[in-house]
Order: sequence, then structure tokens, then C-alpha cells
Amino acid sequence: MDYDFIAGQIAAFVDNTPLNRVAEIGLERIFDLPLIGIAAADDPMFVQLRNPDVIGPRHFMPEDWLQDAASVLSYFLPFSSRVRRANREYGLPATEWVYGRIEGEVLNNALRNFIVNLVSENRGAAVAPALDSRFSVVDRRSNWSERHIAYIAGMGTFGLSKSLISRKGCAGRYGSVVMNVHLKPTFREYSGLYDYCTRCGECIPRCPSGAITMKGKDVSKCAHYIDTEVSPKFTPRYGCGKCQTAVPCEYKLP
Repeated sequence: MDYDFIAGQIAAFVDNTPLNRVAEIGLERIFDLPLIGIAAADDPMFVQLRNPDVIGPRHFMPEDWLQDAASVLSYFLPFSSRVRRANREYGLPATEWVYGRIEGEVLNNALRNFIVNLVSENRGAAVAPALDSRFSVVDRRSNWSERHIAYIAGMGTFGLSKSLISRKGCAGRYGSVVMNVHLKPTFREYSGLYDYCTRCGECIPRCPSGAITMKGKDVSKCAHYIDTEVSPKFTPRYGCGKCQTAVPCEYKLP
């Protein structure tokens, strides 16, 4: 089992699953085809995630999820053009966006399970941390950060909004699977956390909560806005994503 085989299987799953559409609102496609990156399980950068100024000591290492971990597969599911276009207006998030956030995560979890089963069917072992009973979030920090894993896997770098900017932009969802299969790590074409961000500042006025400044993002302010302004109007769905749309890094590198 190699990268091309796994990547092909993942692309086919996303392309064909009925979970990638929402008949209720006539949305034919939530996500476009994914980007896929690989990190070596023993990459020393994983240890850095335990620094208090990154994630913190609670963050798991790949071997904490799977004792004989060899590789970590990371992927980015970019939102389709319809989902992105709908959310470009100022104000409350678009209906397509909140469906993409919630129904899209149903697909994301199905993809996580698909990859785990695919590895198992090919005599390997794998764990999707986000679906594991040991996964937890405390004070809005998880013990497995999908965006940071994607950074290690060469997928992209952070922006002012704390989104991860990939070559297919930042509007979408990330996921990852730890496996005991040895795959060649993806080359990181960057060395800094914010190398792909031009610091244009266009995400700042896009944020309806005022959480983003040139110094970065106040995550608690963002969360408060979603809890008090968005969730009551869209329950059981939620989301925002205004900082990921109508910006130069929406669907490509700026």
C-alpha cells in the first residue's frame, strides 16, 4: 500500500459518497477533491506541539494513539465553490456554510472511518484520533490539533485568522489518521508558521465579532459570537467562516 493507492481511494470516496451532497437545500457538492499530506510519526515537530505556547502538554503524540505508529496521513477537504460563494456576503453565515460545517463533518468522520478500514483491509492498523474515546477538548484546546498536524505534513501554514492556508486555500475542513504503514513524508515547502500569509489584513473586517487584528485572533471572542449570535439562529447547526471567504486565501495561495 503506497501513497498513490491511498490518495486514489480517498478521492474516489469523496467524489462518490452521497454524504457529499445535501438534498434538503439542493446542494450538489459540499467538498471538492481533497489535498493529502503525510508526516512521519517520529517527526520531532510533534514534540513541539506540547509546548505551552503552541498547544500544551496534553497534546498526544502519534504513538499515544497507536503504539507502532509510522505515519500520519493528513487531508484537507476544500469547500465547493457554491458553499464558498454563498458565504462571501457580510453578516450571518450562509445556509450552505452551516450545512457544510455540520453535514460536512459527517462526511469528514465517514472519511476518517473509511481510511482506518482501508488500512486494516490491507493488513495495517490505523486510528482516527478525532473519533477515538481518548480525544478531548479542554479550554478550547484539543489533545490532537488537525491544523497543526496538517502543518507538520506539509499541507500549509497559518494566517492571521488562525486558519491553515493550503494550496487550495483555507475554506474547508481538515482531518487525519495515524497508521503503522510507512509512507514517504510530504516535503514541507515552508519553514515558518505564517509563510503563506501575506498579512494583507483582509480577514480583519470580514470577522463579524471583531476577533481578528494584525496581532492575530481572539478565539474566545470568536466562540462567543458563534454561541450567542449564530447558534440560536441555526440550531442544531452553527459556524461562521467569514474570515475564510472573500479573502485572497479563500481557495488558493494568496
